[in-house]
Amino acid sequence: MSAAEAPAAEGGEPVRGPVRPGGLLDVLRVASVVLDATGRIVLWSPQAEELFGYSAEEALGQYAARLMVHERHFELVGRLFADVMRTGQSWAGGFPIRHKDGSTRVVEFRNMRLLDDRGDVYALGLAADQSTVRRLEQDVALSERMVKQSPIGYAVLDTQLRFVSVNPALEKINGVPAAEHIGRTLREVLPMLESGGVEAGARRVLETGVPVIDDTTVGRTPANPDEDRIWAYSLYRLEDAMGNVLGVAVTVVDITEQHRASVEAETARRRLAIVADASARIGTTLDLDRTACELAEVAVPELADVAAVDLLDAVVEGRRSTLGPSEAAMIRALAVRPQDGSDAVRAADPPGRIARYGSDRLVTECVRTGEPVLVPQVKDADLPRIARSPEAAELLGRAGLHSYLAVPLIARGEVLGALDLKRTRNPAPFDEDDVLLARELAARAAVQIDNARWYQNARNTALTLQRSLLPSRPPVTTGLEVASRYQPAGATTEVGGDWFDVIPLEGGKTALVVGDVMGSGLSAAATMGRLRTATTTLAALDLDPALLLEHLDKTTSALDHSIATCVYAVHDPHLRQCRIANAGHLPPARVRAGRPPELLALPTGVPLGVGGVAFSTVTVDLAPGDELVFYTDGLVETRRHSLDERLDFMLSLLDDPGRPLEETCDLLLRTLHHPDNHDDVALLIARAQELA
Repeated sequence: MSAAEAPAAEGGEPVRGPVRPGGLLDVLRVASVVLDATGRIVLWSPQAEELFGYSAEEALGQYAARLMVHERHFELVGRLFADVMRTGQSWAGGFPIRHKDGSTRVVEFRNMRLLDDRGDVYALGLAADQSTVRRLEQDVALSERMVKQSPIGYAVLDTQLRFVSVNPALEKINGVPAAEHIGRTLREVLPMLESGGVEAGARRVLETGVPVIDDTTVGRTPANPDEDRIWAYSLYRLEDAMGNVLGVAVTVVDITEQHRASVEAETARRRLAIVADASARIGTTLDLDRTACELAEVAVPELADVAAVDLLDAVVEGRRSTLGPSEAAMIRALAVRPQDGSDAVRAADPPGRIARYGSDRLVTECVRTGEPVLVPQVKDADLPRIARSPEAAELLGRAGLHSYLAVPLIARGEVLGALDLKRTRNPAPFDEDDVLLARELAARAAVQIDNARWYQNARNTALTLQRSLLPSRPPVTTGLEVASRYQPAGATTEVGGDWFDVIPLEGGKTALVVGDVMGSGLSAAATMGRLRTATTTLAALDLDPALLLEHLDKTTSALDHSIATCVYAVHDPHLRQCRIANAGHLPPARVRAGRPPELLALPTGVPLGVGGVAFSTVTVDLAPGDELVFYTDGLVETRRHSLDERLDFMLSLLDDPGRPLEETCDLLLRTLHHPDNHDDVALLIARAQELA
């Protein structure tokens, strides 16, 4: 019988297969069985006991077919056995056998004829569990196919770290034929590669068995001799079935493009983060200088080592500015970052300084054209066109300025100035991506800067108006020493409508007024001016304070529904008294020697402009040396404290009736008024004096 007649695994045709060389015997647990010419078992290995379930005592001397084969296969087995014994041709294939426990198992056989020195014929059967054989065959085939066809580079190094085998992918990666790898070290094959780390890692893997996963190395190979490439490599120790170390398996993947893409993605993520940061940080206030500082702080160090924000001086003053081709630019520096005193920072214009930049300067070109100016590689000849002066150019050269970028600040179609960027420490030159990022930052910041500019101009106008409406210096009056202060609100809000006045009256009397128009800006300042004028006019009539407030209430009601609070007092030095009326204002404080400071108990009244409610006049004593302190709510109100707590704090500061009034004014403002307070302050202190 031929091998073609072998039975199938499930009782049909036999499973056929080519004769292959044996191997991996320990892994396969190959069983050896020897039959004599009659088919009796004469040799039975321990692996046969394990595979078939019969001990040697049970198997030896038995006919193999009857012991291990189902009855329906007897005839076929007999033909196969006879064919091998007659022809001497080996047979290989899968065959179902009967295990001692009654189950049927498919076993992979290798059968061959043996001759001893006497000419006797025997049959040798080598058998292994077919599932184990198939699994190993598949593993070997898969590994071989993967190694040869994989785009990943594979290599095997021996224990001396010399190449034993190389797959086609690694040949292509290295640009070196496989034959030229064999027997050589990595350093010998690729001298331009940073191989020290790879070899050190391979030695550790040989010693410890702990693999190296996805480490990287950089260098050049004959495949790409003109550019650095980046590879990710992994190292695994190879061992045989007994645990003997055979060498190191190496996998190599060229990740240059992925690395570049990753760098680009990280760069894009960083730029988005910068833009998001700029959106959150720039324009937190309407203060022009603060907004410029916020822009410079966002740019450093993510985009530049030194950033300066410069505005055209005409723009700061509220005028439009256009530059001719040969016209110089008058530029006002608003912010410079960092503030480390380095040569590059010292070369920049200090904040607040106005400098003239000639038409040949790069920042002038930027604001004239409204286009970015980029100098990727700054040469010595470029420094005079960047710096404001020869001294500044020398400082920039000493600082190592190697790349420069200026982008215009444009808002609502108007060029406001420029964002000036320099790199001294960052070795990378500015590129087009940096230009795009800088323009994005400049565009976002320019709108905020323009808002702050117009707000500042409007605020300055309102403040100028308000200061012009307030007395520049209290007049000299009979029987009173007077000191006053006006403090505008912080830069985050517009000026308010607080005012004070000292009005000399007939008979040596003096009217003292402090008021607060609700609202802010030009409207509040204008209303304040009208109320101050009306108060001065009514005071000349020597009206009772309550009656004067009634007239003033009617005047306020006619001013577009304006609302104001006011305290009006008339001091009579002859009677040593003050008559006081209150229209919804905080009560004045009285300070007397030998007594604790106190808030006057006045009827609160309603604000001016409400109408229909009568006011009351209260008379209080004011002896020589006594003080009255009038103030607006901006002095004492905060968001974090109760009003009573703040008023008590104010009284505690009025502990020295002999302190000069100017010092008392400064003390109250310095201690009570917060710089970021959203309200302005009017403060008036009057001290009674002995009549001459």
